[in-house]
Amino acid sequence: MEILYKFLDKNALIVAFVTVGGIMYLGELISKYVLRKKIPGSAVAIFLGLVFAYMAGINSGGEKGLADIKGFSGMSLLGGSMFRDFAIVSTAMGASFLLIKRTGWVGVLSLFLGIFVSFIGGMALAWMFGYQDAKSLATIGAGACTFIVGPVTGAAVQASSDVIALSIAAGVVKSILVTIGTPWLAPYIGLNNPNTAMIYGGMLGTTSGVSAGLAATDPALVPYGALTATFYTGLGCLLCPSVLYLLLEKLL
Repeated sequence: MEILYKFLDKNALIVAFVTVGGIMYLGELISKYVLRKKIPGSAVAIFLGLVFAYMAGINSGGEKGLADIKGFSGMSLLGGSMFRDFAIVSTAMGASFLLIKRTGWVGVLSLFLGIFVSFIGGMALAWMFGYQDAKSLATIGAGACTFIVGPVTGAAVQASSDVIALSIAAGVVKSILVTIGTPWLAPYIGLNNPNTAMIYGGMLGTTSGVSAGLAATDPALVPYGALTATFYTGLGCLLCPSVLYLLLEKLL
């Protein structure tokens, strides 16, 4: 077994790719033969991945899911920020500039509206749980935008570590909900073309959640949703620790 573990660790990244491929294949089989294609295979694969990571985390007592189990250390690299950011940026290669221009001012408006709605919603929830200082409210409100904007804002305004952790948790929960909920929501909101995908990405902003959710809905829409969602993160990192935080300080 030790020889096997050493072999798997030596080829950790390849093992990670094979593992993800196996989960995706299993998701397609379940979708085709069990669910009769009523739920896309990619959505099933995302759910299976979350279940496996949760079970692995419980069994190993660790914090990195499957990466904490011997032989699967490559999952931490494959699921890390480097590959995530590379995948997000590379999605822009599949986008049509003409379709992006056609969305126009509505796409820009969705960015600002999405940030303000998420920020106010997160801030209101934080207030209900007893956080009433500007630093905590701004940090948790920013976390409701994305799990990247939250810690960036918390570090900028010097919020406490527990509040920053809460902001990350809020962003992760949002990302998971968007990932799982997008395929079910898509038929009801007309999420079937590049324009609505860009508006959807601008409104929700969580790049990982939007990209995964659109991949489960229609892979062709991923570049458009990911594009505005990426802008959303950048805009949130600018607005939350500056304009929105200063407004909160004035109001409190």
